[in-house]
Amino acid sequence: MRMSTSHCTIITAIAAFFLSAAMLSAVGPAQAADELAPFKDDLFSKQTVLQTGDDGAFEVIDYDEMRDINGRDQIPQKRVQQKYVALGIRKVQADETLSLDGIKLDVTRVGPAQSAAFTVIFIHGRDGDRRLGANDYSFGGNFNRLKNLVAGNGGVYYSPTVKSFDRSGVAAIAGLIRYASAQSPGRPIILSCASMGSQVCWGIARDSDSVKRLKGMLIMSGVTDPDFIKSAFYKAKLPLWFAHGSRDPVYAASDQQALFESLHKAKYPARFTLFQTGNHGTPIRMIDWRRVVNWILAG
Repeated sequence: MRMSTSHCTIITAIAAFFLSAAMLSAVGPAQAADELAPFKDDLFSKQTVLQTGDDGAFEVIDYDEMRDINGRDQIPQKRVQQKYVALGIRKVQADETLSLDGIKLDVTRVGPAQSAAFTVIFIHGRDGDRRLGANDYSFGGNFNRLKNLVAGNGGVYYSPTVKSFDRSGVAAIAGLIRYASAQSPGRPIILSCASMGSQVCWGIARDSDSVKRLKGMLIMSGVTDPDFIKSAFYKAKLPLWFAHGSRDPVYAASDQQALFESLHKAKYPARFTLFQTGNHGTPIRMIDWRRVVNWILAG
């Protein structure tokens, strides 16, 4: 049967469509996450660098409470001005209870449950729960930006409730890492921990099964692990970013900076952001999530 030129054109177009789809499937959306598209960078990323060192791996960022809290929040420390948030992301947000090898874990998920381009997990500190990392208005709207950056670039974000920061808490997050890896096989997973939650990050760093699924970590206002160089994470040389306030009264910035300096001397892929005059919660409010995630994904 003879086919007209129009029929051939249609068939060629259909073939090209399926070939393109097959190529995208083979490559996967993870490549799209190598460079996150900007989101409100004019409000979050324009920070003044006061000092750099260690070949650019260390930086001191200008922080001013009157400008960065009172000038940014509608209600200081409770509700950021509306221009800092975009609430449409709530359409892809859900509270879930996951069953992970017999452990029940409450999480807030933002983004696709399966086939995500990448995964970001945030671990809160003492007295927190999953609501902290999902709050659109607290911490200057920085969690809202994180949710939009992750889900807007095809990734998935998890904010779990960690009931303890001991072996049980580490086991729960190890289960979440396995779960995220199974939902999006072969895709990068980034673990971020704040304050006392950093104990979970250091515990995960020792778990070789979790480490092989991770792409990197972010530690904000955290404790220091003096035995980090013995961990599976260190041996894998995965990217590690520290962020701390210079006036942190809970965990001294100097302790974390000393660990960073030793890693830098060993040519380990690490970065340190110090917020000048910043307090304990300053890094959660001020960290530039786009810079951090892009750096880790590129590592």
